[in-house]
Amino acid sequence: MKLRPFLERLEEKGELLRVTREVDAEYEIANVLNSLGERPTIFENVKGYDMPVFGGICAHRDSIGEGMSTTKEGILGKLVDALRNPVEPEMVTDAPCQEVTMDPVDVGKLPILTHLPGDGGRYMSASVCILKDPESGRNVSYHRMMQHGPDRFTARLIKKRQTRTTYDKSEEDIEFAICLGSSIPVLIAASLGPPSGVDELSIANAIAPTELVKCKTKDLEVPADTEIVMEGRITRDVGAEGPFVDLTETRDFERQEPFVVIDAITHRKDAMYQCLLPGRLEHKTLMGMPKEPTIYDEVSKVADCKNVYVNMGGGSWLHSIVQINKKTEDDPKAAIEAAFKGHGSMKHVWVVDEDVDIYDPVSVEWAMATRFQASIDMYVWEKQPGSSLDPSGFHEPGKKTQVDKVGFDCTKRSDIDPAKFVKVEYGEVDTDDYVR
Repeated sequence: MKLRPFLERLEEKGELLRVTREVDAEYEIANVLNSLGERPTIFENVKGYDMPVFGGICAHRDSIGEGMSTTKEGILGKLVDALRNPVEPEMVTDAPCQEVTMDPVDVGKLPILTHLPGDGGRYMSASVCILKDPESGRNVSYHRMMQHGPDRFTARLIKKRQTRTTYDKSEEDIEFAICLGSSIPVLIAASLGPPSGVDELSIANAIAPTELVKCKTKDLEVPADTEIVMEGRITRDVGAEGPFVDLTETRDFERQEPFVVIDAITHRKDAMYQCLLPGRLEHKTLMGMPKEPTIYDEVSKVADCKNVYVNMGGGSWLHSIVQINKKTEDDPKAAIEAAFKGHGSMKHVWVVDEDVDIYDPVSVEWAMATRFQASIDMYVWEKQPGSSLDPSGFHEPGKKTQVDKVGFDCTKRSDIDPAKFVKVEYGEVDTDDYVR
């Protein structure tokens, strides 16, 4: 579903909030959106700007399911199918994202947020970025971008990710497009990180029709319904990037990162700017959810996998809960090992039965309390490659972070009477018959 029809659908259902009073892009919008629990929200009156700001559309799985024309439970299956069967998008020549060309370029006219005291500056955090690698083709990903003046940013490019790989092997500037205000299919596809050579926009198009248009000044294609498009170049010059809040809600440090110079900006006539709160629900969901299909695929090779949830308690990166239809006593351990293969940054994995609600932390904890014994159901691998986001990991300069990885088998054991694992249920009544 495209962005605007999606927002209209949320409003019809009473799930879209509108803030009409004047709000400041420096701290206030971030604080209000956080206080609202990151419910989908449009800030209509931003101090000093003509453009509204919206955010929170990917913070909750029910909203994401709505934007993908499915349910919360149906997201994983739809993502797995799109990854396996991408569809090349249709090209168009007349696109909403090119209704207006900003002249001269001045990113200061956009209501870019300052999120928290201590940030390095104004940051774009919902920026879907597009480039072409000479060998692997088009790549779509997210990069946080700190403003430096009216036409440039420093962009965080993580080592061994595709954008950085393309940058490191090039000696010239790299054409770069930045999309602000994207549909749910585009936002999710940009998060996925499929194998090199697999086009994220074809994945988005497999989820829902996603037409593309050629950029005005660059040899790049962007989703035609984007709110705002910046056309620019990743340069060989570097500057300060950070500090900025990371996925684990802790502050990342200042680095030297490449400058991105903006050569052109196009947008809708009534464009809206999209924000995303760093370290909060939307950030975590967009990081963790895309790892669920890769975990699912690996676990499905060794067990009957039913569902996967990269949960919030692990920063949507370090933990996952894997639901299986257990057929043998060897299945849980095999599933744990496969899950770590499916997402190498994970630290802890729980494997549960089909009667456990993986989205309910109390249900998972109950399974651990009633079905787990550490001496036989816990698997530990010491000093394994892990995530640098784990502050308790073993960090050595110039080396990959190491962590101790643990898997918990919280499934029912076959040597115990199955009846002992069954939860009782009370009957449902209409309370209006009893209480007035």
